[in-house]
Amino acid sequence: MSAGAIRGSRIGAGPMGEAERGEPAPRQAVAYFCANDHRTTLQFSVEAEVPEEWDCPKCGLPASLDADNRPEAPKIEPYKTHLAYVKERRTEDEAADILKEALETLRAKRKTGEIIF
Repeated sequence: MSAGAIRGSRIGAGPMGEAERGEPAPRQAVAYFCANDHRTTLQFSVEAEVPEEWDCPKCGLPASLDADNRPEAPKIEPYKTHLAYVKERRTEDEAADILKEALETLRAKRKTGEIIF
């Protein structure tokens, strides 16, 4: 080994060593349960406020502290097309009236020469 070589060490290792760094903060283990029967155990500080719900890291569903009363999975509505939204606002009769009015306007403009196809 040459005189200028640097020996490798891990990040955080210093001349004081591990024992001189102090004690870790006191922690508590908290278990969360989701609808898919996943159990997730997280570590929180003893002083921290523990949340009632936590997203399950395995499936993404909400998980609660109570294993007997797990939160239900949220209902996901399928993607709606523009036509689906229009059909929610209009009845078939209203749609027919709007179409009839639009066709009459288009035909009137063709007769006057405003629109040429």
